[in-house]
Amino acid sequence: MTEAGAPGPLLLSERIRMALADEITTGVLAPGLSLDEQQIGDRFGASRTPVREAFRQLASAGLIEMRPRRGAIVAAMTPERIVDMFEMSAEMEALCVRLATYRMNPIERSQLRRLHEESAAMVAAGDIDAYDRLNWRFHRAIYEGTHNSFIAQQATELRDRMAAFRRTQLREDGRPARSRAEHGALLDAIMRGDGEEAAKQMRAHMFNASGAMERLVASMCAERDAKA
Repeated sequence: MTEAGAPGPLLLSERIRMALADEITTGVLAPGLSLDEQQIGDRFGASRTPVREAFRQLASAGLIEMRPRRGAIVAAMTPERIVDMFEMSAEMEALCVRLATYRMNPIERSQLRRLHEESAAMVAAGDIDAYDRLNWRFHRAIYEGTHNSFIAQQATELRDRMAAFRRTQLREDGRPARSRAEHGALLDAIMRGDGEEAAKQMRAHMFNASGAMERLVASMCAERDAKA
């Protein structure tokens, strides 16, 4: 299971991946920067094995590039690419929530509502990491609510690839509260059994996340250009 859904301690490779992913998406690690396995291993007190696993996952997500004889470098990240990824994710998530609306049983609906209620305290406390983990559980409950294992697997894999971006967009001022409100609108549609409205709300939710991420990336690029 990914970091957002894992109930216990994270694997060392996952901790390394999360830290590097956050630094890449927030501009701390600039595009083109070479990532040295030994230096990163020393930083986290890790051998090369978990570092290489973290690199593999980051490369799969498009955050780094593995080049012959040059090793790993930070990949260029553009607002256009991020929008494209969120557009694909919006359609997948909309499909999931539409099916889940018609297929979730009363217990699954109740669990989804409970997750939403639990998120209030996290947003109030400004605990972005806790909200991100619960956010993953909320969306995962929708995937499982489709009662279609293939669709749930595809949605999960796509979300895993975008995990860093979806976590980073929550750092925009006020975004966690808006995200939770969007979850509330989703939940209302699900509880009413209105699958088409739920899909509409999900698309809006994902495009709002995309907009937040796009603004953050554009701001980082502007700051980097101003320093150049």
